[in-house]
Amino acid sequence: MQNAIEKALSLLNIAVVGLSRDPSKAAHTVPAYLQRVGYKIYPVNPFAGPELLGEKVYHKVSEIDGPVDLVVVFRPSEEALAVVEDALQREDIKGIWLQEGIVNAQVEALAKERGLIFVQDRCTFKEHRKLNR
Repeated sequence: MQNAIEKALSLLNIAVVGLSRDPSKAAHTVPAYLQRVGYKIYPVNPFAGPELLGEKVYHKVSEIDGPVDLVVVFRPSEEALAVVEDALQREDIKGIWLQEGIVNAQVEALAKERGLIFVQDRCTFKEHRKLNR
């Protein structure tokens, strides 16, 4: 899994599904950290309003009008498959990352079938910090 983590964290354009408006939640602080260290963040949250972290908010990954390399999911495990199926309507997705506490065997199988980088049940913030000590 470490190789997949390193590959995923080398991807710079990230759609963050479930990015929260609440600055006390990990679904806000983790993407904010990634943005601060140089990643391009595309917030995806149909209920969050027009802008988060200074970026336009999208309802779905498939609607993003810029390049997306990695999809990071901050949604419950049972919602992950629908999120990923939508994202894979795009041609540019190289990786899927299900945040810490999120596990979905169907998403894992789909990612492997498509030859994508896949990480689940890990935190992008913690893993980035480990690699960049």
